Amino acid sequence: QVQLVETGGGLVQAGDSLRLSCTASGRTFGSAAMGWFRQAPGKEREFVARISSSGHITEYGDSVKGRFTISRDNARQNTIYLQMNSLKPEDTAVYYCTAAKSGRVSTSPTENAYWGQGTQVTVSS
Repeated sequence: QVQLVETGGGLVQAGDSLRLSCTASGRTFGSAAMGWFRQAPGKEREFVARISSSGHITEYGDSVKGRFTISRDNARQNTIYLQMNSLKPEDTAVYYCTAAKSGRVSTSPTENAYWGQGTQVTVSS
């Protein structure tokens, strides 16, 4: 059974920073692409960022480019991070970690196989 566990969410003020972590277990994710999505109340799940299995290739959603950074720990291939800087109230959402069965994480949430339970990020103005 594959499990993805996100940590690091919380309540912050606009302009603050926050770092999310996601750890995968249940299978070897050493070569798996992973990523982050978010979902605000009443909205569809939105692509935030993805990272290749090697960690060398990253891609971001337009709304977070220049503010968020995705990375992975090479010593712990099953762990990825999302560094979120200059947070805005519109970043408020539940953030989900996802992993691909093969290939890269899709920017379409319905095409990704594995999901975490999510962690709440709330940014106050």
